Amino acid sequence: MTDIKAIDKQYVANTYARFPVELVSGKGSLVYDEKGKEYIDMGSGIGVTAFGIADEEWQKAVIEQLGKLQHMSNLYYTQPCAILAKMLCEKTGMKKVFFTNSGAEANECVIKAARKYAFDKKGADYYTIVTLENSFHGRTITTLAATGQEHYHELFQPLTPGFVYAKANDFEDVKAKALENKTAAIMMECIQGEGGVIPLEQDFVKAVADFAKKEDILLIFDEVQTGNGRTGELYAYMNYGVEPDLVSTAKGIAGGLPLGAALMGEKTEFSLGYGDHGSTFGGNPVSCAGAISIISRIDRKLLDEVKAKGQLIKDTLTGAPGVEAITGMGLMVGIKTVKPAGDVVNECMENGVLCLTAKDKVRLLPALNIPTDLLMKALEVIKAACA
Repeated sequence: MTDIKAIDKQYVANTYARFPVELVSGKGSLVYDEKGKEYIDMGSGIGVTAFGIADEEWQKAVIEQLGKLQHMSNLYYTQPCAILAKMLCEKTGMKKVFFTNSGAEANECVIKAARKYAFDKKGADYYTIVTLENSFHGRTITTLAATGQEHYHELFQPLTPGFVYAKANDFEDVKAKALENKTAAIMMECIQGEGGVIPLEQDFVKAVADFAKKEDILLIFDEVQTGNGRTGELYAYMNYGVEPDLVSTAKGIAGGLPLGAALMGEKTEFSLGYGDHGSTFGGNPVSCAGAISIISRIDRKLLDEVKAKGQLIKDTLTGAPGVEAITGMGLMVGIKTVKPAGDVVNECMENGVLCLTAKDKVRLLPALNIPTDLLMKALEVIKAACA
């Protein structure tokens, strides 16, 4: 039998601390390793497989498109790209979409669009972008610079200049940083995912949005992890009753295929013109066909189910032995445990449940349509591991 773990260790760049599990197949929220052991998937590929593994409607859309065109350059029109852009704009009220391959690329795009808007409107000096401490926006040199966590910066200097970091949930600090600098935009995650599944406070988000509008500073929401139904709304900012100028998203949008999107509002829809940006694989027909299948099924009924399942997780785990606190929104959940989070995740894995971590928390990002009986079964394993 081929030793995949040994081959991986020899030939794949050593950037991931992989769990000692080789996954080979799955269906829905169940996955199987090379020995046939079954696991309940509570991570969905870090929030990517929105409707689980091998979802039949998604498969059909992808396979059908594979038989037509798997790729054409952006020199030509293709139907899936145009239809998906229309769908996203109609569901959000945004005006234009630029398609990328990943969340980091979507964030690069919204940063470029914000700086171009400010350059055109206010002048070349207005390039600063205020982000929040403890944020995470990606691993490229520029999105690392946008990330408000110093330990990610240390080994990769010099980073792209023009980013300052304000305290999350401290409006006065955001306001001061924005006014001290010639600021193009304020960029936030509604829930700091990699930062520990920490939601921003309602009043804070509203105050920042009102201030940004008054000062003609663009408001950017990074919805890479929080978007596409994850929090019980199509995008997490919709839980806060505010209107963004730019939105980045990726992860769950195409159900497991690489796709990101930068959504541009009324102020920014024409910021990027011919030749200002591009992407060879952006808007790939197969990825967009997969995304149309996903986005078309994220309706009110499903979103309400996501909220109900999120509440079920909180109700089941709150106050359980070894559980200190539950954070998050919808099916994006952080569990603060007495035991080290890594130990809890390892124990869950041994007992057939795959979870994630985020800082000092156990993180849950199950498929949006995980069956309630499977969810409850997984929660019993998690409860036992926390105790």
